[in-house]
Amino acid sequence: MFKIFEYIIEALGWLRIVASPLLIGLAIGAVIYFPYPTTTRLVIGILFAAIGLIVGVLWATKIWRTKAGTEAFLSRIMSTPELDKKETSETQIAGEKD
Repeated sequence: MFKIFEYIIEALGWLRIVASPLLIGLAIGAVIYFPYPTTTRLVIGILFAAIGLIVGVLWATKIWRTKAGTEAFLSRIMSTPELDKKETSETQIAGEKD
């Protein structure tokens, strides 16, 4: 049961990692296509979106295969050590005033 839950969490992390380059590729493709929509620009926009998807899949798969996995990678990215240090210093200052 735990393995299934762990796999689902890792798969969701994989999707979150894939989403970043894919969204960047879609945005670049939209910027290319929408100002002057032609078939050529549509093909170029789709190519940028496809490149974003391929880069995202390769990157997420590489991270998943590491020992730590996707969730460890995402939690490391989202952590904010600067804010953690600030909270610690504020707590120490407040403790010194009491």
